Amino acid sequence: MYITENGVNQLSSISLREALNDEIRISYHRNHLIQLSRAIRDGADVRGYFVWTFLDDFEWNNGFTRRMGLYYVDFNNNLARRPKKSAIWFNMFLKV
Repeated sequence: MYITENGVNQLSSISLREALNDEIRISYHRNHLIQLSRAIRDGADVRGYFVWTFLDDFEWNNGFTRRMGLYYVDFNNNLARRPKKSAIWFNMFLKV
């Protein structure tokens, strides 16, 4: 089993501070990974978990109105990128 395009969206109208401090995304993925770990322990054949998405992006249904990435993209400033709190959390999670 592969878990794909798993993520949380936030409105792009939130402040930069709110976008970077994305505790809701951390909680979402932490809870999913805990359940996934339990499923694996119970015998589920899980081969991969893919976060949606690495960067804030253009979504066909919503355009640029939703932020889903681990990295904030400033669409008005040469696509400058900043890691969100969730990117830092995932980095630490993957090192464990």
